[in-house]
Amino acid sequence: RNIAFATTIVVFLLSLNIFFSFRLTDYMQFREFHPWITSYGIYYSLGVDGFSMIILMLITTLIPLGYLFLWKSKKEKGYWASMLLIQTGVTGALLSLDLILFYFFWESMLLPVFMIIGIYGTGNRIFSTLKITIYTIMGSLFMLVSILYLGVTFYNEFGVWSFQLSDLVQITTLSSFQRTLLFFGFMIAFAIKIPIFPFHTWLKQTYSNSPTGGVFILSAIMAKLGIYGIVRFVLPLFPHQYVEFAPYFVGLGVFGLIYFGIAAIMQQNIKRMFAYSSASHLALITAGIFSLNIYGMTGAAFLIVAHAMATGGLFLLAGTIEYDLGIRSISGLGGIAKKAPFLTVAFALMIFSTVGLPGTNGFVSELLIVMGLFQYNHYVGIISASTVLVAASFMFWLFQRAILVETDNDVSEMKDLDIKEIVGIFSLASVIIAMGIYPHWFLYKIAPTIQHYLVDILKVGVGS
Repeated sequence: RNIAFATTIVVFLLSLNIFFSFRLTDYMQFREFHPWITSYGIYYSLGVDGFSMIILMLITTLIPLGYLFLWKSKKEKGYWASMLLIQTGVTGALLSLDLILFYFFWESMLLPVFMIIGIYGTGNRIFSTLKITIYTIMGSLFMLVSILYLGVTFYNEFGVWSFQLSDLVQITTLSSFQRTLLFFGFMIAFAIKIPIFPFHTWLKQTYSNSPTGGVFILSAIMAKLGIYGIVRFVLPLFPHQYVEFAPYFVGLGVFGLIYFGIAAIMQQNIKRMFAYSSASHLALITAGIFSLNIYGMTGAAFLIVAHAMATGGLFLLAGTIEYDLGIRSISGLGGIAKKAPFLTVAFALMIFSTVGLPGTNGFVSELLIVMGLFQYNHYVGIISASTVLVAASFMFWLFQRAILVETDNDVSEMKDLDIKEIVGIFSLASVIIAMGIYPHWFLYKIAPTIQHYLVDILKVGVGS
């Protein structure tokens, strides 16, 4: 545990160096390029642009703060080793510019997730583990076939092997039908990871049966890789298909926003409610990245960070409640505010960010996405704005019912946050408020990259 925490601190400090050294350009920075399997054009190729940089900072900030919450769980070495392996896979996938290397890191996350849920989970954890494993492997197989097809096509056209993203975008011999099939090959894998409706059926059982660390990683970190994969690989490889099918994915995103919101309202299990609430926000992010304008895509990038912080914080707080009381049902809670005032304040701050209260990063991100959807289509903008308000109502209802209102339920065993948890959660809350009050500090880093995507690749934006 101590080694794992120290490792995440070192990684955080290294990422800070990247953040402050990052220049405002639209090209890849901090490039690293080494031979791996040179006979097939596979290289250890890494790089960072504005979009990947902001998610990198999210991961490296969130994980050590999460460890402070998981400290008292006292899991054995295998638990902490698995957590580090997940961070390795997530970070490697985020930085990879070679598609085979990306696939390697993408799949390497699966084994430690399997271990964390299968060994340290609760309830029907074996079923949950098998379900998410089968879903992920099946989706990844579609992506692997698409990657190999692109590599073979590049070899047939240019006479050399390469799986570099910068090389594969130069392919010109694929027909529109072939590109469409490959587009969906990638999209299935990423849709399962997010998850997008109807690839979400693994969500409820997995989130319910995972330990706090597992559900924290799944919701706050790994789900964002699906969004990242769409922007990093699908967008530049298949720009025409991206624009062509954008209306359908905006529609799926808005539908998911409503569907998952209704599902969240119907849950009595607090972790399941947060799971569906998380999926609802991810659906809004999906709509934002397909809105084909600067507001929607910038807001989606910002909401990736805002959502991860708020949802991650809520799952950690729910884990603390479960650790003390062993209760997951909302009806079994109540009166926690009097027993745990620090937890109550932290819970309120996370709720405020989730619902997009002004002064939090959730407000900035949701406002930008709704503006982008209004620019995309007025009716879609009205629906999305109305649904966000509905989501706010049930989150406040949860806060009132589970935390504020006193009931006859026995919550005498509830303890307030200890010093490590206070440092972790209020450090997170400080970033949430800083991003809400001074969003420019973060937005200006990603603006050139988003502009590059829209103007130079999709050719739907207006140059500055």
